[in-house]
Amino acid sequence: MANYTLKINNKSYRVEVEEDTPLLWVLRDHLGLVGTKYGCGIAQCGACTIHLNGTAVRSCVLPVSAIGKQKITTIEGLSANGEHPVQQAWSEIDVPQCGYCQAGQIMTASAFLNKNPKPTAAQITEAMNGNICRCGTYHRIHEAVALAASKLK
Repeated sequence: MANYTLKINNKSYRVEVEEDTPLLWVLRDHLGLVGTKYGCGIAQCGACTIHLNGTAVRSCVLPVSAIGKQKITTIEGLSANGEHPVQQAWSEIDVPQCGYCQAGQIMTASAFLNKNPKPTAAQITEAMNGNICRCGTYHRIHEAVALAASKLK
């Protein structure tokens, strides 16, 4: 076991875990930050997406030992009361059905829009392509990302 100090959602957390423990399990099981979901465990579905220094990454395959001093943002830290433009757009478009994938979708979309605030439809499709939605709300997801981009202008 090793001790790690992690900067998550602008707070410092100290955990003692094995060095190969995926960040997802540190967040959920050790810190109680359960907004980040387990989907596939092999970085293919996107349910576990978080931001690492502002970049969307899959936490299910990211060992805690690889974090170092990098800044982690989870869905809980994206905004205090759901006021982030992506979260607002998700609500306005009524994207979720079951909602399971939504945290990962929102984290992917927000990281994408931070880097590309005026995306084309093709760029939105490409950026969101790696996130799987069991309910098939892809059209609404695309529409919400476009709406969020318009709110950022």
